[in-house]
Amino acid sequence: MARIVAVCVSEKKGTQKKDVGRGVLVAGHGLEGDAHAGPWHRQVSLLGVESVEKMRAKGLELEPGAFGENLLVEGLDLTSLPLGVLMVVRGAGEPAGEAAGPGGRFPEGWPLLELTQIGKECHDRCAIYHAVGDCVMPREGVFVRVLRGGPVAAGDHLEVLSGAFRVAVLTASDKGSRGEREDVSGETVRQVVEEELGWPVVDHAVVPDEREAIAARLRAWADEGRADLVLTTGGTGLGPRDVTPDATLDIAERVAPGIAEAIRAYGLTKTSRAMLSRGAAVVRGRTLIINLPGSPRGVRESLEAVKPALGHGLEILTGRAGECGHAE
Repeated sequence: MARIVAVCVSEKKGTQKKDVGRGVLVAGHGLEGDAHAGPWHRQVSLLGVESVEKMRAKGLELEPGAFGENLLVEGLDLTSLPLGVLMVVRGAGEPAGEAAGPGGRFPEGWPLLELTQIGKECHDRCAIYHAVGDCVMPREGVFVRVLRGGPVAAGDHLEVLSGAFRVAVLTASDKGSRGEREDVSGETVRQVVEEELGWPVVDHAVVPDEREAIAARLRAWADEGRADLVLTTGGTGLGPRDVTPDATLDIAERVAPGIAEAIRAYGLTKTSRAMLSRGAAVVRGRTLIINLPGSPRGVRESLEAVKPALGHGLEILTGRAGECGHAE
């Protein structure tokens, strides 16, 4: 199990980071108080203790933060991880393994990180490079984006969520968007995804049954790379306000008809009314979007139909299968 050894920040760019022991990871930003945090893909930097030890063996006296790392990590080969892999920061007192794999859970207070880059180009040689002719950060440092914020401290554990994908949930409901109806179906999607698939829901929104509003949210999530999988619930029937499939097809680059067909075929084993669903499944960029019914029962049955092949399909779509990270 990997362990966080130090939490480091620098208040100004161009100054060495200092170990502050603990901090707060802010979603979409980075480590609070660090000058290098911001709305980009390299929000937090990580380096392994093992990498630092290589440099100490050259005779250098090094403190945490010497290479510009925010989190100094022990017990994990960071550069062997594939781009896009998810990691959760688990408090030192939390039981091991609670966040990983099917049946796992993702408490709101546990920060969620996405690996976005391995290594970096060093434009200006640092003082350490000039002292010993080498520096490990460009080769062995990695960078992450903060998907879900929370506290982080020395002694916390860093747990890799192998095979997990980022999921966003969109509920289409006029009453739900006005706060007049509880979003039970959206919560059902989250429960199935996190508890049965073991994948974290990184975003959730409720919009009215308006074609453009639905399309705009789907387009943004896909184009901004916010989620690998978007699951919508509601608006798939024959009613005049049921426009979710139409909005989904509006922003589609490719269709995945087999998924929608599988959902309807499975639904027909439960009720003949399944044939009335107009739900679609499409691809935009590297995001798969699947329409689910608006009832909790329909959500569960539809996900039951697609679960066996969903992970494999997402591996192919995202390019994660056999993918290796390279410095940019």
